[in-house]
Amino acid sequence: MGLANDSAIVDFVGKNRQWKREGESLVANLEFKDFAESMRFVNQVANKAEQANHHPDIDIRWNKVRLVLSTHSEGGITQKDLDLARSISLLA
Repeated sequence: MGLANDSAIVDFVGKNRQWKREGESLVANLEFKDFAESMRFVNQVANKAEQANHHPDIDIRWNKVRLVLSTHSEGGITQKDLDLARSISLLA
C-alpha cells in the first residue's frame, strides 16, 4: 500500500478543516450537542469503518469525539486513512 505523500495529506487537511495532521496520524476533534448525538455519530463512523475494513481509534467524552487515523502496519498515513477520513467528513 505505502504511505500517502505529503502533498496529498496537506491537500486533504486544507479541504477538510475538521482534520489535522498530528505526527503520522490524521486527527479530528468533534463536538456534539450531547452524549446521544456523539454516539449516533460514532455508530455511523463504525459502519463506515467496517465497510472499509479500516478502523480509527475513537475516544468519546460525553459530547466530544476524537478520531485518530493511521495505518499502523505502514507506520503512518496511507490512502486508506485519507479515504476513510473523507467518508467520515461527510457524516459530521
